[in-house]
Amino acid sequence: MRAEIISIGDELLIGQTINTNAAWMGAEMSKISFLITRMISIPDKKDDILNALSEAAGKVDVVLITGGLGPTSDDITKPVLCEFFETRLVPDEKVLRMIEGMLLRRNYPMNDNNRRQAEVPESCRILYNSSGTAPGMWFEKQGTIFVSMPGVPSEMKHLMKEHVIPELEKRFQSQVIIHKNIMTFGTAEAKLAHTLEGFEAEMPESVSLAYLPSYGIIKLRLTGMGTDRELLRLQIDSQVRKLYRIIPDKIYAEDEETMEMTIGRLLRMKNATLCTAESCTGGNIAHLITSVAGSSKYYKGSVIAYDNSVKTGQLDVPSKLIEEHGAVSPEVAEAMAKGARRLFSTDYSIAVTGIAGPDGGTSEKPVGTVCISIDSKAGTTTGKLTFGGERDSNIMRFSVAALNMLRMAISGAK
Repeated sequence: MRAEIISIGDELLIGQTINTNAAWMGAEMSKISFLITRMISIPDKKDDILNALSEAAGKVDVVLITGGLGPTSDDITKPVLCEFFETRLVPDEKVLRMIEGMLLRRNYPMNDNNRRQAEVPESCRILYNSSGTAPGMWFEKQGTIFVSMPGVPSEMKHLMKEHVIPELEKRFQSQVIIHKNIMTFGTAEAKLAHTLEGFEAEMPESVSLAYLPSYGIIKLRLTGMGTDRELLRLQIDSQVRKLYRIIPDKIYAEDEETMEMTIGRLLRMKNATLCTAESCTGGNIAHLITSVAGSSKYYKGSVIAYDNSVKTGQLDVPSKLIEEHGAVSPEVAEAMAKGARRLFSTDYSIAVTGIAGPDGGTSEKPVGTVCISIDSKAGTTTGKLTFGGERDSNIMRFSVAALNMLRMAISGAK
């Protein structure tokens, strides 16, 4: 089964709004065995919308459309859909009542623009939207299903979960697509691909492998395609077991588990606590850790020791240590980690100090240099790494590398 995603809105094309809708829909459609053949963003212009719809009709099974259904003059999707499907707009009393009720609950007055949102193409199947004022619309033409939904993420997701996905699951059951993600850290993409050359050559034809790198983490996505779900699951499970035999030291988790989620899981298993002391990352490690629901059970707090006076004043790093070795040094990182653990009385601490850039680098310590230290009652592990590149990328790489060092310390990995 094949699907296409069309996102409508000038704001997407000029970078004013990041198109998270398409990514979410692609992931959800993949879960029900649809192959996404194209994702496109187009402007709020009649000809562009008509061309996109015409190009998709008869070529894919489903087209998901978001955007252009609001109450203002620049929202033109409904009139264009009427032209494409040769129908007209008519008022729908149920939609009107839903809009009236929602505005009443929010203490907003009803106006003509809101009333126009209750007009829908006469030939469509209406997907009633209890999360907003714009309904979804289901059409069929040339063997292709077209579903138009609001661009507001919460409304689109509601319609997808409540209406679109259940209906598609009823209609399409022949093809099966299964994804399995293996999360790795600690190697370059080219090197990992070389290591897995033999593994890839021996994979069954129904299974494929993709490499998805991000800030030192490489997600290995195994995809199985066929008609027998149970056989595909057995094949995928067999490939996963092989990966664990080939690269056991590189795998840290499965599925969509991030490094910070892994840290949380390990700390909960040990009933252990954590704190952080950050210089160059400016609190990003703390942000990643606390982005995990339930992190308050194991995470106590952080010191953002950006200035040396905070390192010496809050973390008790000796001034002499900074003078002799520099603020970016394994010695200072270790002192920061120990000082933080004393301050917060935790089982583990992370400390980072480095040069994120774009300035501040030297020949001895270039931009991208970071010193990381993990302290616990079992001892202290300290390392110095060099990444290079631009500032934002370095901050993320420093953060993930620090979390990985903590993961290894907690799990006893070498």
